[in-house]
Order: sequence, then C-alpha cells, then structure tokens
Amino acid sequence: MFPINRPRRLRQTPQLRRMVRETILTANDLIYPLFAVPGQSVAQEVKSMPGVYQLSVDKIVDEAKEVYDLGIPAIILFGIPETKDMEATGAWHDHGIVQQAATAVKKAIPDLIVIVDTCLCEYTDHGHCGYLETGDLTGRVLNDPTLELLKKTAVSQAKAGADIIAPSGMMDGFVQAIREGLDEAGFNDLPILSYAAKYASAYYGPFRDAAESAPQFGDRRTYQMDPGNAREALKEVELDIEEGADMLMVKPALSYMDVIWRIKEITDLPVAAYNVSGEYSMVKAAALNGWIDEKKVTLETLTSFKRAGADLILTYHAKDAVRWLEEA
Repeated sequence: MFPINRPRRLRQTPQLRRMVRETILTANDLIYPLFAVPGQSVAQEVKSMPGVYQLSVDKIVDEAKEVYDLGIPAIILFGIPETKDMEATGAWHDHGIVQQAATAVKKAIPDLIVIVDTCLCEYTDHGHCGYLETGDLTGRVLNDPTLELLKKTAVSQAKAGADIIAPSGMMDGFVQAIREGLDEAGFNDLPILSYAAKYASAYYGPFRDAAESAPQFGDRRTYQMDPGNAREALKEVELDIEEGADMLMVKPALSYMDVIWRIKEITDLPVAAYNVSGEYSMVKAAALNGWIDEKKVTLETLTSFKRAGADLILTYHAKDAVRWLEEA
C-alpha cells in the first residue's frame, strides 16, 4: 500500500511547482560588482571573466543606469588606480578612482545604492591589504597601522557619497575602527557591510586579474581565513557584530554555503554571499564550451545561495539573471 502523503502530487505542473516553491530569487536579492579605472570611454574586457569589464567613470555611470533599469538595487565598486604605492594613497584620496565613480553614480542615479569595497590591496604596490613589516616577504600585514588607513579610506568614500561601506581586508578590529572613523566624521547613519568570513580561496584568481591586485609575493593566509574552518567564521561574525557591523558577508559563496547557514542560525542581521569570480568564470567557460546550460546553472546556483540563508548575493551574473527571471 502506498503512503497517504505523496510529495509528487505537488510537482505535477509548472504552475503548481511555482505556487509551492519555498525559495524565490528576485532582482532585489542581487548586487552587481563594477571595476572602475582612470580614463574616458574605457571598456576593457577581463579575459578570465567573459562579459566583465574594467570601466572608466563615464562607462561606470552608463552601466549603473542599466543595472538600475533592470531593477537591481545596488552596485559595489572596486577601483584600479593609475599609480600604486606603499601607503595605498589611491584608496583614501578624496579624488581616488572609487570616490570619483561613487560621486558620479550618485549624481546620475540617486536612488541606486552604491556600496564601496574598503580595502587596500588594489592600491598597494605589493598587492597586500595593508602595511607590511619592512623587508618581510611573507605577506604578514601589520594590523593596527592598517586600521588607520582603512579608517581614512572609509571616511573618504563616505564623503564621496557611498551608501554602504564594505571593508574586506580581514584585519582584527577593522569594523570598530571604521565605525569610529565614520561616527567622528558625522556619518553615524552610514551602514557597514563587513566581509566577516572571507576565506583564503583559490576561487579569487580571475578577480585579481580584474582588480589587478594579485600579491607580488607571499599570500594572504595570515589574514584571510583557512578554508577548513567553520567555527572560526562564527567567532569572526560575533566580533564584527560587537564592533558595530550592520550586515555580514561570506566570501566565497559556493563552497561555503554551510557557513552561510550557520551564520544565519546565530544572527538576524542581513547576510550577503559573494558569488566570486572563479565561480562565475567556471560557469562561463563551461557554457562557452557547450557543456552546461548557462541560464539553468546560474539560476540554480543563485537560488541555492538564498536557500542556504543569504539575504543578498553579490554576483557578476546579476544582469543576466534578472533578464532570465523576467522570461520565466
């Protein structure tokens, strides 16, 4: 005798499946990353990330308008400066490339949320996320001096019109330092989206092409998290909450959905998942070779992040995903 409850009864038609679907992906869940570079009319495709470009500020504004028209609520800005130095001057200069892009986008599309990545690796000549001990070639960043640079960077970005500050350097105490800096400068209401659980991941390779931020020596394992650790992520999250984070991020997303789930179990703060460059490029490469259905794989992957507990998803697929959702 068959059981009375038969789950297949609710799978018989597309309309029925849609009606009882537990997890719904929408444009409101998505954040689109953009890479700003100096110049005019620049649109240089990143070879390892098909469809992703380094864009001059005028092109950033055009792209932001398209994003807004698609109903995507936010972008996140990364910058590639004209010159780099030991003190990451381009990160905190009032006329830095991200500051220029943030100001231009807010002037053109006031209702689009502009998030700014607050880190130093794109701006240092050695590619690490802060001050290094003189002569140290291991990539061991000096924590507390770096906090002062991050504080200056966040305040500069706030003055430029950023809506959300997103520190990603994984320095101890970086949320507290940035919160203090923003409050002292009168930006008490500006939220912080902390990269609370950012892993030392091999999935970042294509991003480092896009942001021109690969370390010149050593690696980032002295400050980014070990991929084998989950409890440590919860500790990082708890510390960031205590220090004043308003939102939390897990990066990467695909291999760390268990971490997203665990974090949602301990906090009611919004949690973002970063669908990183390597995850994007693998889908693109397989689709270009005809091995997978790009649309189906992308939407399934993004939905799985939300099912795992993500409230927001940073993804290079955002524009395509919205168009595909509108077709459904």
